[in-house]
Amino acid sequence: MPEKKQTIEVKGTPITIMQVNQQDYISLTNIARHKNPNEPKDIVKNWMRSKTTIEFLGLWEKLHNPKFKGVEFDSFVREAGSNAFVLSPTKWIENTHAIGIISKPGNTGGTYAHKDIAFEFAAWLSAEFKLYLIMEFQRLKDEENSVKKQEWTLQRTLSKINYRIHTDAIKETLIPPVITKEQSTTVYASEADLLNVALFGQTARQWRDQNQGKQGNIRDEASLEQLVVLTNLESINALLIRKGYSQTERLQQLNEVAIQQMKSLLANTAVKKLSR
Repeated sequence: MPEKKQTIEVKGTPITIMQVNQQDYISLTNIARHKNPNEPKDIVKNWMRSKTTIEFLGLWEKLHNPKFKGVEFDSFVREAGSNAFVLSPTKWIENTHAIGIISKPGNTGGTYAHKDIAFEFAAWLSAEFKLYLIMEFQRLKDEENSVKKQEWTLQRTLSKINYRIHTDAIKETLIPPVITKEQSTTVYASEADLLNVALFGQTARQWRDQNQGKQGNIRDEASLEQLVVLTNLESINALLIRKGYSQTERLQQLNEVAIQQMKSLLANTAVKKLSR
């Protein structure tokens, strides 16, 4: 899955934010450009030469990274601050298995750090810049939360509409009747009528005879629950046909399935109604 990237502007400097494992990582390279547009890598390396920085990075890793190599970290702490000590993000990552800093190769890459670390780097660079960075970062998060809240509200609205459709559909008893012995022994010429009898307890013609003033057919008048079960019955019937079951045997089994599934759907709707 590609990493999600966003950009904020802090005092005229574009700052890229990348999500890794649902955590926000901020570009140290972009932050460093505020100080030195031409050589931002050198700014990051200078920051990482400090013993205070190494201790902070090590503490963050110990709190968040069980695979962090403490022995290599101790070696860096001892060397930090000396004139000969140089530490790049790549070397830090490779030697300690750090996860708080990420180095991305290429023209669109650079050095990223978890927001906790990025804010620390920004503070080292400029206290004023850090405050503006936090302010813009928080503004971005507030906007994201607002969008998520709107999406949640939409989902709730759709859920309520769907709930109303369900309650309207079950005003009357919809559990299919158990087929009679006469029906179970009758061979229906149409497989569609086989499903109609299993679910509705009557053939399409029987329904038309009883509803001569209505337009459409038996399935046009079906509830949502009945249509869901009907779809399932079609798949089950196809499977039973392939297995060589007779129409009589299939009718009995499909009727049992229809009764069981309708009871489950209606019970689930009742539970949802009580939970609200």
